[in-house]
Amino acid sequence: MRILHTSDWHLGRSFHRVSLLDAQAAFLDHLVATVHARDVDAVLVAGDVYDRAVPPLTAVELFDRALHRLAEAGVPTVMISGNHDSARRLGVGAGLIERAGIHLRTDPAGCAFPVLLADAHGDVALYGLPYLEPALVRDEFRAAKAGHEAVLGAAMERVRADLAARAPGTRSVVLAHAFVVGGEASDSERDITVGGVAAVPAGVFDGVDYVALGHLHGSQTLTERVRYAGSPLAYSFSETRHRKSMWLVDLGPGGEIAAERIDCPVPRALARIRGRLDELLADPALARHEESWVEATLTDAVRPAEPMARLAGRFPHTLSLLFDPERADGDPLASYAQRLAGRTDQQIAEDFVAHVRGGAGPDDQERTVLSDAFDDVRVDAGVREVTP
Repeated sequence: MRILHTSDWHLGRSFHRVSLLDAQAAFLDHLVATVHARDVDAVLVAGDVYDRAVPPLTAVELFDRALHRLAEAGVPTVMISGNHDSARRLGVGAGLIERAGIHLRTDPAGCAFPVLLADAHGDVALYGLPYLEPALVRDEFRAAKAGHEAVLGAAMERVRADLAARAPGTRSVVLAHAFVVGGEASDSERDITVGGVAAVPAGVFDGVDYVALGHLHGSQTLTERVRYAGSPLAYSFSETRHRKSMWLVDLGPGGEIAAERIDCPVPRALARIRGRLDELLADPALARHEESWVEATLTDAVRPAEPMARLAGRFPHTLSLLFDPERADGDPLASYAQRLAGRTDQQIAEDFVAHVRGGAGPDDQERTVLSDAFDDVRVDAGVREVTP
């Protein structure tokens, strides 16, 4: 069986205020063309179909057209909701849409009810695990702890129990939206640390033939059977080095895996440039970036006059301008930035407690209080976003 694994479409998202709607439409054209050209048997979309819980109408219309084209192609499509999606909204009409071969899996309670497909070698069970927010689904899965590993582990226990009851030789595919250990993150994924440590071990998915992951925006192979498709477009300058693609996966009669990357259309190259303004404007080596979307970091000790306008004269698609002035050793501003770099909200809060106490940091109980407070804020924000 030949499977096309995609994820993280983020329909409706812009790139530094530049609309990506045309680029997203071009990607969907490419996806449908690949389905036809490569004789695909099933399309998988591993979450974050939309960029936010209430997407703009233009994104909904683009999604609607994509569903019609996939249904007309006669190729079954399985989609799960991600942490950016509103599961309830995305799942509206799922029962009716399923009649057209589009299988929306947005309800955590249905994770052990697969989409059953068949080829010349027998059945393939495709299980859709939508994004599982620990604080919201812990009771459903009777998880001992409200953590990502606990709820995903409980969901996979249901999957394995269902698979064990099926005919011998039934092959299995799981779609999941999660942060799995070994994956490399970028700046454009929304934090999912609420409910405890975000990363879950790949071993959670043991026992199935292929795991189609979503959430991380870089295409990655964690194991032969566990892969991220990544996003089809770059959504932050941290993805400058990404090769945007889909996985074309051949699932053999005994569960063997053969995978090929299918490149996605690139609307415009990305470039990160850094240096003093006059150097950036004169450096001949930067000519290759003159038509790219550019993020420029200026290192001038004194902020130059009209830097964006001057940059745009050479790099007309400059979208982001940052300042990181060169500072002498011992400069207090430099040391403050260094102290904050790469630190989490929890670590910064603990440092503040130590500062106001004259060096005495929080004890274990106080650390737990701080952690719970940050979790409550994130859960409250997530609930307010997805509640109709």
